[in-house]
Amino acid sequence: MGRGLFITGTDTGVGKTFFACGLAVLLKSYGYKVGVMKPAETGCIEKDGQLFPEDAWRLKDASGCAERIETICPYRLPEPLAPSIAAERAGVKIDVDHLLAVYREISAKHDITLVEGAGGLMVPLVPSFTFADFARVAKLPLIVVAANKLGVINHLLLTLEHASCKELSIMGYVLNQVTAESSLAAETNREVLTGMTGVGCLGELPFLSEGKSDDGEVLNLFDRELDLKTIELLLRKK
Repeated sequence: MGRGLFITGTDTGVGKTFFACGLAVLLKSYGYKVGVMKPAETGCIEKDGQLFPEDAWRLKDASGCAERIETICPYRLPEPLAPSIAAERAGVKIDVDHLLAVYREISAKHDITLVEGAGGLMVPLVPSFTFADFARVAKLPLIVVAANKLGVINHLLLTLEHASCKELSIMGYVLNQVTAESSLAAETNREVLTGMTGVGCLGELPFLSEGKSDDGEVLNLFDRELDLKTIELLLRKK
């Protein structure tokens, strides 16, 4: 079985999918066979009579993962809510054991599998079982994506503390610029965080206009800005 990473965020809309796709493109360029998984995606629009999981499709395209979209994203739900309540309202029962089996199936075929959560660590996948619990049971180390703006210090430190309480392995965090406008907070957040947590920053990503950047631009950006030493050490483990 290959290695896995769980991509979480400090909130929704912080760039988890952007980061996971960019990391997939980068690892693929290094010669790794990259698998992807989105256990549950909510807010899916209907296309041709089917619910379309946009984030999962982006992950599939970026990684080149050959798995069917129904495997990559086992649960596709229409309302933009936490998976537990979106599933309940849609009359769908999310089976955690099934999700773990799917992850093992994908992981067995790839060098590394990137699993993207929804929202943050404490978002419930099913009642009383969060994405943090899923990462713990699946034994997936974390990378935390945080929007580099005012307020991120509190959000990120709380996420890291919860991960520690759940005894999750944390590879590091990434500060992602989610708007074109910078700020004094964005310029100083990394320095403040370095003095407040022993978890390393894997890099700062500048703003990229969605839909206006190609894989080559993303590849160059991630290759330049990310420190992959911890990920490479994970991949080298037997």
